[in-house]
Amino acid sequence: MANIPFDPEQLPLDALGGEAPLAPERLRPEWLRGRFAAPPAHWEPERFEEPLTRQRVLTPAAVLIPLIERASGPHILLTQRTAHLTNHAGQISFPGGRAETWDASPVETALRETEEEIGLHRRHIDVIGTLPDYLTATGYRVTPVVGLVLPPFELTPDPNEVAEMFEVPLEFLMNGMHHRRLSFDLPEGAGRRSFYAMPYERFFIWGATAGMLRNLFHFLRA
Repeated sequence: MANIPFDPEQLPLDALGGEAPLAPERLRPEWLRGRFAAPPAHWEPERFEEPLTRQRVLTPAAVLIPLIERASGPHILLTQRTAHLTNHAGQISFPGGRAETWDASPVETALRETEEEIGLHRRHIDVIGTLPDYLTATGYRVTPVVGLVLPPFELTPDPNEVAEMFEVPLEFLMNGMHHRRLSFDLPEGAGRRSFYAMPYERFFIWGATAGMLRNLFHFLRA
């Protein structure tokens, strides 16, 4: 969120997600492909930011959730945005961005933006599916596109957008005990907003990125 009136890292803990970690077999590339090929019939995503976007014209966007196939198991590639950006400055995010009129689909948006933002060419990405759209308080309707990425590959981050890149083990992120629920008061007595955070080493993953990871967790555990 742009110009947030608080430091999310200083907010008190409301609760933990608390769910058990995913079974190891559900983190394997072949299982992940099968889950997206035949999704569960009944599962519910969490939509914490949705009330803030009602009756607004939302800008379509897409991000890539890149699952890097490592010997120790899949890792998710994340970026830290530069501090001067208009929206979500300095925050942890997936590569991606707003859709252009010439993009044929959200998948095309995610692949194009990923190549422009971090230099990861689409030939290295095996798109296995998408998650439900995530609505952000900054007015975007974001489609999370999930792709398996097989090394070796080269990355060339755009220094205007990306301050840093790092990987987090999927095993760490797919454990409800690492999902912290936090909240803050909206201005002018408009209530409270809740969101998730998933701190990892020196990185504080929160907001829309943590929300989409939380929905990936629900989808894989259903």
